Amino acid sequence: MASAPNQHNIGATTPRCPPPAGLKALIDKLLEHYPDQPNPLQVTTVLKYWLGGQDPLDYISMFSNRGDPEKKIPPHWFYVSFGLSDLHGDGRVHVLDSEDSEIQSRSGMGFELTFRLLKTNEELKEEEENPGKRIRPPTWPANLMQNLARYCFRTGNRLCFGDNIPWRKGLDDRFDTPLQNILIAEDPQLKSMITPFGSVDFCQIVGVTYEELEQAARWNGRGVLNYLKQDIQTGGEWWVTNIDRTLSVFDIFPDRLVALEEELERDGSDLAGVNAEFTFREIPRPRTRNTQTNAEDPEDGQELNTLMDSMTLKEEIKCKEEDLGEMNTEPSNLAFPVSMSLSGSSLHNSCPIDDQPEAPDSVTLDGIELQIAPYAAKFLLLAIKDRIRHGRHFTFKAQHLALTFVAESVTGAGVTKEAPYGVIGYWIQVLITDDLVPRMIEDFKNANLDRISQLGERREFEWPDKFLKVVIDHPHGYMLPPPPMSF
Repeated sequence: MASAPNQHNIGATTPRCPPPAGLKALIDKLLEHYPDQPNPLQVTTVLKYWLGGQDPLDYISMFSNRGDPEKKIPPHWFYVSFGLSDLHGDGRVHVLDSEDSEIQSRSGMGFELTFRLLKTNEELKEEEENPGKRIRPPTWPANLMQNLARYCFRTGNRLCFGDNIPWRKGLDDRFDTPLQNILIAEDPQLKSMITPFGSVDFCQIVGVTYEELEQAARWNGRGVLNYLKQDIQTGGEWWVTNIDRTLSVFDIFPDRLVALEEELERDGSDLAGVNAEFTFREIPRPRTRNTQTNAEDPEDGQELNTLMDSMTLKEEIKCKEEDLGEMNTEPSNLAFPVSMSLSGSSLHNSCPIDDQPEAPDSVTLDGIELQIAPYAAKFLLLAIKDRIRHGRHFTFKAQHLALTFVAESVTGAGVTKEAPYGVIGYWIQVLITDDLVPRMIEDFKNANLDRISQLGERREFEWPDKFLKVVIDHPHGYMLPPPPMSF
């Protein structure tokens, strides 16, 4: 990373041979926008990822952008990654063969990262006083980009426009800055492109305050990004991050918070899921014993249903991973950091509601008890009030399991009113019927879920007629979550 001097060299690089096709396509794209900077300063990984190094980004280029005051674009540094897309096209980093047509159309993971950092007054003064001198930009954004890229490589998860990430420390590693969180935007300058190895989007990292992140999680990331771009104080048209910004967009423009609340009540939330540890177990319904049953009947006195819980699935996963042995080298699609929240796009990519496993993996449950980690408690009200009430679904994702609450009107789900609880592969689905929605909203509102999330209090909610129980507590069998983004 850039902070480790023995791992990166900083400086302009001149290739001795033609660059590989994927890399050249990106370079040519940037030359279209920055023709005056053919050899930008770069952070270069010395030991490449494909040679056993820890940093997946081969290069991070840093450009100087003069901005455009008339378009609300302040002068800034512009950072672009090279490595999440396929630079080489020979399989050394990214797997080439896939039966998924959508994956086949992408170059590598299908995106690169960008970041725009506001220039300081000192940097602008130095540029003015030394017009012919190349000013060295800060290198901490390269460190940030490598950390985020490392998460993507280790989990196999892509980033999508509108995603939000609680970083929970300063993006520049300081702890005294309010910008400790990230929204992902579509880079307004580069847009997307086609390379010889497939399509590439440019996902821009946008630094935001805690309040902005919270509202993005409750409502939608794109909506908050739209608020931020309306004023140069909060980034302007190109979402330029001012690392020293202390006021949120809702502090500067309080009326926007009121408008957001009204829209949230009317249209619901676009947040499709969060990552949170949970466990579950089946609640068996009482069986009516048939007094006429023959004593030799093998079902006499025996439980008719097979109990399911998190541990049985965990053992199945362990056995399957052992069977795979050394062949299981790819990151699991169900491994998610605690800190990531998911937009509708990200959720569908990893847990599509209309792509059910085959029937042999499906089990219907009589009833269900869910135990969800306290830090995720505040999302329960959002899940029911702002998602299920509006006919949508909401997912909690743990390391090896996914739990989805489903509204009655959601199509393609594996549960029905007659069989509202099911385990489909390693995916637990819970149908929330229309008549249950107002009851759950009232119970969750009365419980002060924000306080439970902050203090880690245990609470139980039960709807006996539905054979449904939700427990807020640290799930048994799981350690406490690691610090967010420490992958």
